[in-house]
Amino acid sequence: MNQAFKAPRRPGHDYAYNTPLADLDPSNPLLWPKEEMWSIFERLRDEDPLHFCEEAWMSSERPDDMEPIGAYWSVTRYADIMAIDTDHHRFSSEPAIVLPDPAEDFPLPMFIAMDPPKHDVQRQTIAPIVSSPSLSKMSVIIRERTQAVLDSVPINQEFDWVDTVSIELTTMMLATLFDFPFEDRRRLTRWSDVATAGPETGIVESEEQRRAELMECFEYFMGLWHQRIGGDGQDLITMLANGENTKNMEPTEYLGNLVLLIVGGNDTTRNSMSASIYGSHLFPEQWAKVKANRDLIPNTVAEIIRWQTPLAYMRRTALEDVEMHGKTIKKGDKVAMWYASGNRDERKFENPNALDFERKNARNHMAFGFGIHRCFGNRLAELQLQILWDEMLKRFSRVEVINEPTRNISSFVKGYTKMNVIVRD
Repeated sequence: MNQAFKAPRRPGHDYAYNTPLADLDPSNPLLWPKEEMWSIFERLRDEDPLHFCEEAWMSSERPDDMEPIGAYWSVTRYADIMAIDTDHHRFSSEPAIVLPDPAEDFPLPMFIAMDPPKHDVQRQTIAPIVSSPSLSKMSVIIRERTQAVLDSVPINQEFDWVDTVSIELTTMMLATLFDFPFEDRRRLTRWSDVATAGPETGIVESEEQRRAELMECFEYFMGLWHQRIGGDGQDLITMLANGENTKNMEPTEYLGNLVLLIVGGNDTTRNSMSASIYGSHLFPEQWAKVKANRDLIPNTVAEIIRWQTPLAYMRRTALEDVEMHGKTIKKGDKVAMWYASGNRDERKFENPNALDFERKNARNHMAFGFGIHRCFGNRLAELQLQILWDEMLKRFSRVEVINEPTRNISSFVKGYTKMNVIVRD
């Protein structure tokens, strides 16, 4: 392992175990860039697996600017998350999949935050883009682009893997899915970042700026929508513009679904691509293991996704009173299903903080969710990651991470903003 840095073991351990249990709030985004949430989740899984946070905030550096999001329950054990995620009759995805409620003057309805039947028909409209025949066609272009990007990286010179590889590959894929003008593809990256950003996260300075940039996104995509009415293309915009159940959707619903598809197609894959390098740097024996046995690549990808969990949680809202662990989730209460914690639950995964490319139950991870809202693009994400690993192993003897990466200030999108590396041939 490169000795330039070593990740701290159990960061935030003192805070997690010296703070009164009732005061622990894993939704505080300031905990996440330094990974201080892991010990909090460990304690909650052991001592309070259904944890009530009475007053949660979307924190900023200045307490006066904190935005309240209200009370919510944290569910942190794998089995409990699974039970809730597969029970859409008692736990609703409406009105949002994140803890803050939608702003009344700027709602962004999207099918992942809908219940049946509306959820089902909107999801079915775009499902053909990730069918087996479509994935087979896309695999060719994914491989060509992956080869070109990896062939262009400097050897034995420091560069930022996040921007050069992870963002570039996922943004090119997004452009293909939308049939988006290729020269403007980095706009998709920006809109993805803006969509999930809070003020003072280094992405936007205010909610007003965030809304203004999302309106630019909407106006751009409305132009594409009008161009494709009556078309027969197999891109997402054409499917939405001509689908029987989507062609008359409200403008805010179109924008909401665009945000969902941009973020879902971008953040999940790009942060797993970066985690591939960071994780295999921390556990170099795993890189050697899969380099010696390429048959491990599919399981390697599943394990990377488990270990990273690029979207840390999903919210549900209780439709009725539900008993769990001797407590009552009341009708109308918010519930955060912490996928990041479930994927590190010792009750499900042996030695869960370690990366193990031979882990026998790696594919049981919950990073894609379960039930009717399971990520509809999960097979495409896995395909991109498998091709990346296959092409990396053909070219590089190893990839060294130079220093600790910088991470999102977010408790929802769990990812990397910069990671300097040196590639060895």
